[in-house]
Amino acid sequence: MTVAELDTLAELAERLAAEAGVVIMKWYAADDPGMRSKADASPITEADLAAHALIRRGLESATPDIPVLSEEGRHAPAEERARWQRCWLVDPLDGTKEFLAGNGEFTVNIALIEAGQPLLGVVGVPARGEVHVGVVPTGRADTLHVDDGSRTVLSPRPCDENAPVIVVSRSHRGPEQEALVSQLRQQFPGLQEHLAGSALKLVELAAGRADGYPRRGPCMEWDIAAGEAVLLAAGGDLRAFSGSRLRYNKPDSLLNPDFWAVGDPDGALAEALRSLQP
Repeated sequence: MTVAELDTLAELAERLAAEAGVVIMKWYAADDPGMRSKADASPITEADLAAHALIRRGLESATPDIPVLSEEGRHAPAEERARWQRCWLVDPLDGTKEFLAGNGEFTVNIALIEAGQPLLGVVGVPARGEVHVGVVPTGRADTLHVDDGSRTVLSPRPCDENAPVIVVSRSHRGPEQEALVSQLRQQFPGLQEHLAGSALKLVELAAGRADGYPRRGPCMEWDIAAGEAVLLAAGGDLRAFSGSRLRYNKPDSLLNPDFWAVGDPDGALAEALRSLQP
């Protein structure tokens, strides 16, 4: 895929994330967002469904040859997905619990996957009027400010060896995650925790506002792929605890393994995370 083609697809994903954000914010301001529970007991709202419909229509119209795998859409059987060389991986509203809590920490995630790896991704933050963009092969990582069309470059910071900042979930903090944070605190007594919802955790690393994101506990491919693209394009790193890259559109399971992410791949926090056992 050429640079021009990648840029065209990044512009498409960016536009759809911004448009989905407008729809989501209308429901965010509504008295009743139409919340109900899915089969797995997780919440879904009319905002999720409306954003999904908008993004699916836009992607299928512009790129009919690239299938769409969305959290809220039909999931093709594994044998069909195994034949896909490329696909769009979408979470139309990541952080529904944050949406319902009214804290603004929810995102729109759209990633383009090729051969199991993210080529590009956008993470829209509707409540902030931002769309974060990452094109991995070219190293383009920037933020579109939707209101005025301006852009700022995303750049991770060098890791603070004495008091690194890790981002942790507001909604998912099980015993395995707590044990992991305790391990890191033994090595870094000055470790600081910054609460963040959804894919914002990876954006915080790409933007240089935090140093690491260690994750033990289940999450799905569409939760991470777009944020990983933004982080990798900015110069950060994300790995399974085995040391391997995450793979997407896996035929056996759409769950991610436990992983860690850093803004500074050469920093002390990255070194410590590489040494931890799965």
